[in-house]
Amino acid sequence: MSLKSFLSVAMLAIAGNLPAQTLDTRIACTQTQKEDGDGERLIFSDQARIQLNGTQVTEFQWESSVFRSNRGHECSVDTEDGLEAELTEKGWRLQLKDASAARLKRGYDFDRGFQCSIRLEREGDALHIKPSCPTMCGSRKNFSALTVDTKTGSCTYDQ
Repeated sequence: MSLKSFLSVAMLAIAGNLPAQTLDTRIACTQTQKEDGDGERLIFSDQARIQLNGTQVTEFQWESSVFRSNRGHECSVDTEDGLEAELTEKGWRLQLKDASAARLKRGYDFDRGFQCSIRLEREGDALHIKPSCPTMCGSRKNFSALTVDTKTGSCTYDQ
């Protein structure tokens, strides 16, 4: 057996022993908080549909909003924006293939930059969603960071 054949068989054996990294979940979260200072009420609202199979993004839609008494801001990203998935130790890191094109398609100005990274990290039944994606937010700085219990659907917003 050649070295190349041996390595191919060894890689298949190793890959066969690794658990498949898949995620199939829906998220619907809303929470009211008081903002520091004048005590203005903030309403956080997030809805998402996420299906990942390894590094394949099968479906991804996320709308993240913050409402104040006199205005609201939202961020959104979906599969059509050109998301790429990378496996990490704890889950996934999602990025846009072409962040500037995705931002331009939405009609946003260029003052938020062209960065977009969303980490999805599992810890038991908890799914930690850690965004750094100002590119897909019009006048808002970023998506909401939150943790979702994938069994109960309960949410906690990270501050």
